[in-house]
Amino acid sequence: MHSTPASLLERLRQPDQQLAWTRFVQLYTPLLFHWARRLGLRDDDAADLVQDILTILVRKLPQFRYDPNKSFRAWLRTVTLNCWRNRCRRIDLPHEKNPPDLDGLTGRDESDLLSETEYRQWLVGRALELMQTEFQPATWKACWECVVSGRSAAEVAAELGISVGAVYMAKSRVLSRLRQELTDLL
Repeated sequence: MHSTPASLLERLRQPDQQLAWTRFVQLYTPLLFHWARRLGLRDDDAADLVQDILTILVRKLPQFRYDPNKSFRAWLRTVTLNCWRNRCRRIDLPHEKNPPDLDGLTGRDESDLLSETEYRQWLVGRALELMQTEFQPATWKACWECVVSGRSAAEVAAELGISVGAVYMAKSRVLSRLRQELTDLL
């Protein structure tokens, strides 16, 4: 488990943060690849675009200052579109003059809120998938059964042969780690 309480974006601003960069790449590569495919790129071109984006992010994120009034996802989407446009100009990729909006939406209406909800669910799911190896199986299962499956702490404790307090502690540890991982990203 990471000992620093800093958020992932803040850790990326610090020198020698290979673990933070690895986590960022693990979290965001699937989303970047998805966006590249929505731009109409074949898998190999999409992979190349994702590499270009990550190269740009290695340069930009150490100076990036998160503004809680703005969306990190919107900034990342803008970087993606700009990188795609530059790549299209550079290597003459076939593309439309007006690319599809990566969210499928142009305004901040009720539909966009659903899109934001889906993004948050995706990011939380991906972070949980990556974090699972940081915890003992019983700790993970106790939290998962309470939070995701909606089971009572007493029921989970009886199944796992641990105290109710241990279930609450497991839940607290995993959720605290999740909050730490996703601070500023949501």
